[in-house]
Amino acid sequence: MNDHYPDRRTFLRHSALAAGAALLGAAASPLRQGSAGDRTPRSLRLGAPVFERHDDPQELALAHRRLGYRAAYCPSVTLDDKDRIRDIRQGFARHDVVIAEVGRWCNLLDPDAAKRAENLGKVIEGLALADEIGARCCVDIAGSFNPDVWYGPHPENLSGDFFDAAVENAKKIIDAVKPKQAKLAYEMMGWALPDGPDSYLAMVKAIGRDAFAVHLDPCNLINCPARFYRNTKLLNECFDKLGPWLVSCHAKDVTWDVEMQVHFREVVIGSGSLDWATCLRRLAALAGDVPLMIEHMQGPEEYDRSRARLLEVAKEVGVSFG
Repeated sequence: MNDHYPDRRTFLRHSALAAGAALLGAAASPLRQGSAGDRTPRSLRLGAPVFERHDDPQELALAHRRLGYRAAYCPSVTLDDKDRIRDIRQGFARHDVVIAEVGRWCNLLDPDAAKRAENLGKVIEGLALADEIGARCCVDIAGSFNPDVWYGPHPENLSGDFFDAAVENAKKIIDAVKPKQAKLAYEMMGWALPDGPDSYLAMVKAIGRDAFAVHLDPCNLINCPARFYRNTKLLNECFDKLGPWLVSCHAKDVTWDVEMQVHFREVVIGSGSLDWATCLRRLAALAGDVPLMIEHMQGPEEYDRSRARLLEVAKEVGVSFG
């Protein structure tokens, strides 16, 4: 295992190729956004879990609309239940609610070979479901070499070997499914690749599949004081470099609990320091229709507070949620 990230020659080669390709393709890509002021803002899709229970997909879609949501997490359904998949796809489409993502939260790089194979199958199934139900993407983290916590830190999570394994897994998943519209995406993490816009861009290019895309969770990137204080710069860098591939985005906030070690914590939107004004402007300027999904709140009241704050910020910056 090589622990010289980011000096590993393979990783640098991927990075250089990715950066060059991004520059060459910026003008030609139909999904490429310009600066925040270069494009007329469009209406954004906001989504979150809803706490009404409905067996009828149309009633579930309407429950989202009553809260102002035009995007949703994928309802519970199995890949072999073709009738329910059809009903969900048609019912949500009828009420203009996009299924943003199918989550398959498991460790694709589990040190145990049997678990690793099982998890690879889960994500293959998730991508197939996303394609059948009309979701924008199936999302997971790239994984972790931590044997105890499936998403936990490990010194090799920032290595070239990790990068290569994550690339190989993405190729296997996409090639097994051959999705017609849904994308596979990795969520960025503060202690595992991809851990920022450069490593994600390198991974996109190394995977080399149109069905691989970018899922943005800005809070996951806040892993040091520099990123915390300069998160506006970090957000703009993410949109500048990854905008053409962005398919879904998570929404929460982050605060710093001051103690003798650095301790960042997820909080209700508006209670932290993330620059949501910049994030909303940049999302609205994208050529693609990228859902923004609130997550990790503790119950309906916190989701309501986060939604209300996003609506306030959107109004301040001239962005609509439709």
